Parts: sequence; structure tokens; C-alpha cells
Amino acid sequence: MENRYMKLGLFLAGYGHHVASWRHPQASETGPMDLEHLIKVAKTAEKGKFDLLFLADSLFVSETSHPNILSRFEPLTLLSVLARETQQIGLASTASTTYEEPFHLARSFSSLDHISGGRAAWNIVTSSINSTAENFNGTKHMEHELRYERAEEFVDVTNQLWRSWESDTFKRNKEDGVFIDPSKLHTINYVGKHFKVRGPLNIERSPQVRPLLIQAGSSATGTELAAKVADVVFTAQSNLKDSQQFYENIKAKALRYDKTENQISIMPGLFPVIGDTESEAHQNYQQLQDLILPEIGLKILSPYLGEIDLAQYDLSTPFADIDFEIGNGVQSRFEVILKEAKANDLTLEQVMKQVAGSRGHHIVIGTAEQIADKMEDWFVNKAADGFNIMPPLLPTQFEKFVEQVIPILQDRNLVQKTYKTGTLREKFGLKNN
Repeated sequence: MENRYMKLGLFLAGYGHHVASWRHPQASETGPMDLEHLIKVAKTAEKGKFDLLFLADSLFVSETSHPNILSRFEPLTLLSVLARETQQIGLASTASTTYEEPFHLARSFSSLDHISGGRAAWNIVTSSINSTAENFNGTKHMEHELRYERAEEFVDVTNQLWRSWESDTFKRNKEDGVFIDPSKLHTINYVGKHFKVRGPLNIERSPQVRPLLIQAGSSATGTELAAKVADVVFTAQSNLKDSQQFYENIKAKALRYDKTENQISIMPGLFPVIGDTESEAHQNYQQLQDLILPEIGLKILSPYLGEIDLAQYDLSTPFADIDFEIGNGVQSRFEVILKEAKANDLTLEQVMKQVAGSRGHHIVIGTAEQIADKMEDWFVNKAADGFNIMPPLLPTQFEKFVEQVIPILQDRNLVQKTYKTGTLREKFGLKNN
């Protein structure tokens, strides 16, 4: 029986995932705009035999946005460059089903798949920030349920577009002048509630046919969409029990859509802070936490809580005492944050620093051995099929992860030591279809 390895993704953020990482003396000066720095980090991930390199995206910024998103390369453009600088690692990008069109998106990801030799992946999001609508001729953000309804139809259209050319459509026979076999070109003539698309796509079938599909919503609607269409689920879970429940829920839902448990991989975000000793690791974390400006941290936290004004509260206020009104925002993340705050009697300041620093993902602080132990615990006890690693500081903390944690995981036979052959989908045990 083939050994089951945990999947590893690098969630690439130019300075590092901690909100104040840009202020750290070891951070890159220009972070997400430093192309050579990003190439070096991508190559480090490939050296560590990571399965995926993942880029998030945001279609709205303000003066209080995370420094990693205020100025950065458009993800698919950057991934096209990284495709030429790497050979094996998967290349994943977020793209919104609310503010994109299926034809454009299908063409872009198919292009990346051709350029990379079959390594493209799409993280399907519906866009949760209300103000995004103001950049797209809108005055009101689409409601949560409607966003997911549109997303499901969007994925259906793109899947049909990716299959609108058969694999042997293009003959390119110079002698008899036959360029294509017309019988293998398919107009999809899609008509639905949200989209009307004729097709075919204006690029031939790519190596994977369709990219690896990732979904990151953890709400009831989001998990239903994930179970139906996704190959990988990114999630934010802060403790083993909740992660096990989420894992079991997704796997059970996937079975209803005729998937096996192995056809959908659950990869929670992991925010590892590494030190040569446990004391040093905590010092490394505290050094970053001390760099957070309260006014910035509160404004980062606010969208997760429905855009409420947190400046009206004293930082020492028990978080559970705040009058929450769940807005049209990140509902699932709000529930995770509130549950942990109540369980640990956290103040607004404590929650603000924790969320601003890691955005609610699971923080593990310790030596390489301790971090490997935590990852093994979650993997063996069915809380995760792998992890989306979110280094707090680039490049130093990620280099420590690859140099110190990866060898331990490899020695325990938990992660791959060499890459499998084939496309990204094949490396995940999936068919090119």
C-alpha cells in the first residue's frame, strides 16, 4: 500500500504573514514587489519538496490593509514568472467568482497550466470584503448565499470551457492543410441564472484539462461548495478538536458527491514560529507582536466581525462583551475567533494581536521538533491531510522551516522526499479531467 504523505503548501506573502513583519529588520525591503526575493522563496519551497505555492489576492485595499496586499504583483502574472523558475511545485492563485467572468478566468488558468507544464491550481473565492463592489461599478456587495450560488454556477461554466476542446483536436498537418478536427471542438452554449456563455475557450486543452481546484470557505455554504467542486480545502482551525470536526464534516459531505476521502485534501493554515529553543521561539513571536500598532490591528480585525467600529472599545474589554452584529463578511472566521476568545477569556487587545498577527490561523511556537510533533499529531489524528504553511517572517522563518522541520518530517516518513512524476493533479492522486 502506498504511503500517505501530508501535503504541504507555502502561502507566499512578501514580507511574511505577520502583519508587522515588514517592520522587522530581517524582512525584505520591498517584500511582495521584490521579484528576486519571491523567486528565491519559491525555489526554497521546491527544495523542501512542497506540493504547492499559493498566492492570495484582494480586489480592494485601503490605508490599513495588510502591507503584503497594499502593493504586489497580480498573482497569475507572478506565477507565470515562477513557472519558469521552478520545475515541480504546484502554482496556485486565488481568483474571485464574484468579480471575474468565467471565460477570462478559464483562459488565464489554462494559460498558466500550459506555461507550467500542468502545475496550475485555482483557489475559488467569492470575495468577502464589502467595499470590493466599489471597484467594480457596484454600490452593494452581493449577499453571502447569492455569492455562493453564483460561484457554483461559475465553476460549472469553467469546467465546461476547459473541456471544450478534446485532447487531439489540433492536427496541425502541414501537408494536407488540416489544422483542427472540427468534430472535436465543442461550443458549450451554457445558459444559467448568472451566466450565458457560448464557448469554446480560445486556448486548446491544457495538460491537466482543468487546474487543481481549491476552496477556502468554512461556512455551511462554503463547505458544501468545497465538498462538491474542490480537490483541496484551505481552512483556518485553531485547535485539534475543531479541526477534526471540520475534517470529518468535509469528508462526509464529499462522499455525498461520489468522491472518496482521498479525492479531497484538507489543509489548514499553520503559522509556525521557530526558535532553536522554545524560549527563543517565544521571543521571536513576541518581537513581532510588539511591532503591531493597535489602530492598525483593530482595523484588520473589524472585517471579520462585520465591519463594526472597534475603536469605541477599550483594549482591555473582554472580547465576549463586545456587541457583535454579524455583517456580510467572513462569517466562518468570526465564529472561530469568538469561540477561542470565550474559551480563553481573551481581551480585545489579545484577540486583535492574535488575529492581526496570523489572521486567525493556528499559531505554533516552538522548536523544529515541537512543530513537527504538532503537525504529526493533527495528520495522524485526522485533523488535516496537510498544511498551508504561513511563515510569519520571510525569508528567515521559512528557511528555518525548510532546513529544520522538513528533515524531521521526512525522517518520520510523513512528507515526500522526492516529487512524483506527472501533473499537479496526478501528484495529488487525481485524474487529468
